[in-house]
Amino acid sequence: MAKIEDPPAEVQKRSILVVDDEPMIRINLADFFEDEGYQVFEAQSADEAITTLEAHPAIRIVLTDVQMPGSMDGVKLAHHVRDRFPPTLLVVASGAVKVTQAELPSRTMFVAKPFDPRFVLDEIERLS
Repeated sequence: MAKIEDPPAEVQKRSILVVDDEPMIRINLADFFEDEGYQVFEAQSADEAITTLEAHPAIRIVLTDVQMPGSMDGVKLAHHVRDRFPPTLLVVASGAVKVTQAELPSRTMFVAKPFDPRFVLDEIERLS
């Protein structure tokens, strides 16, 4: 019987958390990133995202929508993640709200919805 080994460090660092309250958007993004070799985690709110990040501290990329139900929106989540998990690369997306760079923490990219996930992937890989 073959021994199951831990994935190499390169694979472990390629983890992304997709946060969106719209199930189809979240699932489509999760499928895209899984197809690109990422380990994908999903959350439908900022509160669920924080719980996921605490349970999986190896996550280094968070892609979040701005408008979500719960105790905080995606911009507040981005600031929380930057404070608690500093090395994390952040991508904030919205189809309804235009967020300026001044409103976002450092190492955060804003993309307007709808967006091409390939563009986001290229930017993530460039910034990582």
